Amino acid sequence: MEIAKGVEMLHLDYHGNVIHPILLKDHEMTILIDTGFPGQFEDLRVAMEKAGVSIDQLNAVILTHQDVDHIGNLPEILHTGGNTIKVYAHEMDKPYIQGELPLIKDSHLENPPKGTVNHTLIDGQELPFCGAIRVIHTPGHTPGHISLYLKESKTLIAGDSMYSVDGMLGGIHAPTTPDMNAAKLSLRKYADLDITSVVCYHGGLSDVNVKDQIAALNQD
Repeated sequence: MEIAKGVEMLHLDYHGNVIHPILLKDHEMTILIDTGFPGQFEDLRVAMEKAGVSIDQLNAVILTHQDVDHIGNLPEILHTGGNTIKVYAHEMDKPYIQGELPLIKDSHLENPPKGTVNHTLIDGQELPFCGAIRVIHTPGHTPGHISLYLKESKTLIAGDSMYSVDGMLGGIHAPTTPDMNAAKLSLRKYADLDITSVVCYHGGLSDVNVKDQIAALNQD
Protein backbone atom coordinates (compact mmCIF):
# COMPACT_ATOMS: atom_id res chain seq x y z
CA MET A 1 0.00 0.00 0.00
CA GLU A 2 1.57 3.29 -1.11
CA ILE A 3 0.90 5.92 1.54
CA ALA A 4 3.04 8.65 -0.06
CA LYS A 5 5.40 8.95 -3.01
CA GLY A 6 8.17 6.44 -2.41
CA VAL A 7 6.64 5.18 0.86
CA GLU A 8 5.09 1.68 0.84
CA MET A 9 3.46 0.12 3.90
CA LEU A 10 3.72 -3.68 3.74
CA HIS A 11 1.24 -6.08 5.34
CA LEU A 12 2.65 -9.29 6.82
CA ASP A 13 0.26 -11.68 8.56
CA TYR A 14 1.80 -13.80 11.32
CA HIS A 15 -0.91 -16.16 12.59
CA GLY A 16 -3.45 -13.34 12.55
CA ASN A 17 -1.03 -10.73 13.88
CA VAL A 18 -0.59 -8.21 11.05
CA ILE A 19 2.58 -6.14 11.08
CA HIS A 20 3.74 -3.32 8.84
CA PRO A 21 7.35 -3.02 7.69
CA ILE A 22 7.95 0.02 5.47
CA LEU A 23 9.71 0.33 2.13
CA LEU A 24 11.26 3.66 1.15
CA LYS A 25 12.37 4.28 -2.42
CA ASP A 26 13.93 7.11 -4.37
CA HIS A 27 16.20 7.26 -7.41
CA GLU A 28 19.26 6.40 -5.31
CA MET A 29 18.18 4.30 -2.32
CA THR A 30 15.83 1.48 -1.41
CA ILE A 31 15.38 1.05 2.35
CA LEU A 32 13.44 -1.46 4.43
CA ILE A 33 12.30 -0.40 7.89
CA ASP A 34 11.96 -3.51 10.11
CA THR A 35 11.85 -7.07 8.81
CA GLY A 36 9.03 -9.13 10.36
CA PHE A 37 8.88 -12.24 12.53
CA PRO A 38 11.35 -15.12 12.09
CA GLY A 39 10.06 -17.46 9.42
CA GLN A 40 8.38 -14.71 7.40
CA PHE A 41 11.17 -14.21 4.90
CA GLU A 42 9.20 -15.61 1.97
CA ASP A 43 6.15 -13.52 2.89
CA LEU A 44 8.38 -10.45 3.13
CA ARG A 45 10.00 -11.18 -0.22
CA VAL A 46 6.61 -11.55 -1.92
CA ALA A 47 5.26 -8.35 -0.31
CA MET A 48 8.33 -6.42 -1.44
CA GLU A 49 8.07 -7.75 -4.97
CA LYS A 50 4.43 -6.67 -5.12
CA ALA A 51 5.72 -3.20 -4.26
CA GLY A 52 8.22 -3.44 -7.10
CA VAL A 53 11.38 -4.21 -5.11
CA SER A 54 13.42 -7.40 -4.88
CA ILE A 55 15.57 -8.22 -1.85
CA ASP A 56 18.77 -7.80 -3.85
CA GLN A 57 17.79 -4.20 -4.67
CA LEU A 58 17.88 -3.20 -1.01
CA ASN A 59 20.59 -0.75 0.01
CA ALA A 60 19.77 -0.50 3.70
CA VAL A 61 17.71 -1.87 6.58
CA ILE A 62 16.73 0.47 9.41
CA LEU A 63 15.64 -1.30 12.60
CA THR A 64 13.40 0.65 14.96
CA HIS A 65 14.45 -1.68 17.78
CA GLN A 66 15.59 -5.14 18.85
CA ASP A 67 12.30 -7.04 19.30
CA VAL A 68 12.12 -10.34 17.46
CA ASP A 69 9.20 -9.31 15.23
CA HIS A 70 11.35 -6.45 13.92
CA ILE A 71 14.71 -8.20 13.45
CA GLY A 72 13.29 -11.64 12.60
CA ASN A 73 14.33 -11.84 8.95
CA LEU A 74 17.53 -9.82 9.17
CA PRO A 75 19.82 -12.88 8.79
CA GLU A 76 18.06 -14.03 5.60
CA ILE A 77 18.04 -10.51 4.16
CA LEU A 78 21.77 -10.11 4.74
CA HIS A 79 22.49 -13.61 3.41
CA THR A 80 20.54 -12.86 0.22
CA GLY A 81 21.76 -9.30 -0.27
CA GLY A 82 25.36 -9.84 0.72
CA ASN A 83 27.63 -7.08 1.98
CA THR A 84 25.86 -4.39 -0.04
CA ILE A 85 23.02 -3.99 2.51
CA LYS A 86 23.89 -1.70 5.42
CA VAL A 87 22.04 -2.00 8.74
CA TYR A 88 21.12 1.02 10.87
CA ALA A 89 19.94 0.99 14.48
CA HIS A 90 20.29 2.97 17.70
CA GLU A 91 23.50 2.34 19.59
CA MET A 92 21.63 1.21 22.72
CA ASP A 93 19.94 -1.67 20.90
CA LYS A 94 22.94 -2.57 18.74
CA PRO A 95 24.48 -5.22 21.06
CA TYR A 96 21.14 -7.05 21.28
CA ILE A 97 20.65 -7.02 17.51
CA GLN A 98 24.19 -8.32 17.01
CA GLY A 99 23.66 -11.17 19.48
CA GLU A 100 26.16 -9.88 22.02
CA LEU A 101 23.41 -9.62 24.67
CA PRO A 102 20.21 -11.68 24.98
CA LEU A 103 17.11 -9.93 23.63
CA ILE A 104 15.40 -8.08 26.48
CA LYS A 105 11.96 -9.61 25.88
CA ASP A 106 13.01 -12.87 24.22
CA SER A 107 16.01 -13.91 26.29
CA HIS A 108 14.75 -17.51 26.26
CA LEU A 109 15.56 -17.90 22.55
CA GLU A 110 18.59 -20.13 22.11
CA ASN A 111 19.39 -18.90 18.62
CA PRO A 112 17.77 -15.48 18.12
CA PRO A 113 18.00 -13.71 14.76
CA LYS A 114 20.98 -11.38 14.57
CA GLY A 115 23.09 -9.36 12.19
CA THR A 116 25.83 -6.75 12.14
CA VAL A 117 24.77 -3.14 12.67
CA ASN A 118 26.95 -1.05 10.35
CA HIS A 119 25.74 2.40 11.41
CA THR A 120 24.49 3.53 14.82
CA LEU A 121 21.89 6.28 14.98
CA ILE A 122 21.40 9.09 17.51
CA ASP A 123 18.50 11.35 18.40
CA GLY A 124 18.05 14.23 15.96
CA GLN A 125 20.27 12.72 13.29
CA GLU A 126 19.11 13.26 9.73
CA LEU A 127 19.73 10.63 7.07
CA PRO A 128 20.04 12.17 3.58
CA PHE A 129 17.92 9.48 1.93
CA CYS A 130 14.43 9.43 0.47
CA GLY A 131 13.72 13.11 1.01
CA ALA A 132 15.46 13.20 4.42
CA ILE A 133 14.75 10.92 7.39
CA ARG A 134 14.96 12.34 10.89
CA VAL A 135 15.84 9.93 13.68
CA ILE A 136 13.90 10.36 16.92
CA HIS A 137 15.12 8.37 19.92
CA THR A 138 11.91 7.19 21.60
CA PRO A 139 12.88 4.83 24.44
CA GLY A 140 10.40 3.01 26.65
CA HIS A 141 9.43 0.02 24.53
CA THR A 142 13.16 -0.76 24.41
CA PRO A 143 16.14 1.41 25.49
CA GLY A 144 17.19 1.99 21.89
CA HIS A 145 13.78 2.32 20.24
CA ILE A 146 13.70 4.90 17.46
CA SER A 147 10.97 6.47 15.39
CA LEU A 148 11.54 8.00 11.97
CA TYR A 149 10.10 11.21 10.56
CA LEU A 150 9.96 11.39 6.77
CA LYS A 151 10.24 15.10 6.12
CA GLU A 152 9.12 15.09 2.50
CA SER A 153 5.80 13.30 3.10
CA LYS A 154 5.34 14.43 6.73
CA THR A 155 5.00 10.78 7.74
CA LEU A 156 5.93 9.44 11.17
CA ILE A 157 7.12 5.82 11.31
CA ALA A 158 6.26 5.19 14.95
CA GLY A 159 7.57 1.63 15.31
CA ASP A 160 6.15 0.30 18.58
CA SER A 161 6.09 3.63 20.42
CA MET A 162 2.35 3.64 19.68
CA TYR A 163 -0.20 1.25 18.22
CA SER A 164 -3.30 2.00 16.17
CA VAL A 165 -6.74 0.44 15.81
CA ASP A 166 -8.93 0.99 12.75
CA GLY A 167 -7.00 4.08 11.73
CA MET A 168 -6.97 5.71 15.17
CA LEU A 169 -3.96 5.97 17.48
CA GLY A 170 -4.43 3.84 20.58
CA GLY A 171 -1.46 5.10 22.58
CA ILE A 172 1.29 3.04 24.20
CA HIS A 173 0.97 -0.74 24.43
CA ALA A 174 1.70 -1.14 28.14
CA PRO A 175 2.12 -4.97 28.26
CA THR A 176 5.14 -4.83 25.93
CA THR A 177 6.61 -1.57 27.28
CA PRO A 178 8.98 -2.11 30.23
CA ASP A 179 9.49 1.61 30.93
CA MET A 180 6.15 3.41 30.66
CA ASN A 181 7.52 6.68 32.05
CA ALA A 182 10.15 6.86 29.32
CA ALA A 183 7.56 5.88 26.72
CA LYS A 184 5.25 8.72 27.75
CA LEU A 185 8.12 11.20 27.57
CA SER A 186 8.96 9.85 24.12
CA LEU A 187 5.48 10.67 22.81
CA ARG A 188 6.06 14.31 23.68
CA LYS A 189 8.80 14.42 21.05
CA TYR A 190 6.12 14.15 18.36
CA ALA A 191 4.18 17.22 19.52
CA ASP A 192 6.09 19.80 17.48
CA LEU A 193 6.42 17.78 14.28
CA ASP A 194 4.34 18.61 11.22
CA ILE A 195 2.75 15.18 10.81
CA THR A 196 0.01 14.27 8.35
CA SER A 197 0.18 10.49 8.73
CA VAL A 198 1.49 7.94 11.23
CA VAL A 199 2.37 4.31 10.59
CA CYS A 200 2.36 2.03 13.64
CA TYR A 201 4.00 -1.37 13.22
CA HIS A 202 0.97 -2.88 14.91
CA GLY A 203 -2.20 -1.36 13.50
CA GLY A 204 -0.86 0.38 10.41
CA LEU A 205 -1.82 3.78 9.01
CA SER A 206 -3.50 6.62 10.87
CA ASP A 207 -4.02 9.76 8.78
CA VAL A 208 -7.01 11.57 10.30
CA ASN A 209 -6.29 14.57 12.53
CA VAL A 210 -3.11 12.91 13.74
CA LYS A 211 -1.71 16.00 15.44
CA ASP A 212 -4.90 16.24 17.51
CA GLN A 213 -4.70 12.54 18.28
CA ILE A 214 -1.09 12.85 19.44
CA ALA A 215 -1.96 15.91 21.53
CA ALA A 216 -4.75 13.94 23.22
CA LEU A 217 -2.38 11.04 23.98
CA ASN A 218 0.04 13.49 25.56
CA GLN A 219 -2.73 14.70 27.89
CA ASP A 220 -3.24 11.19 29.31
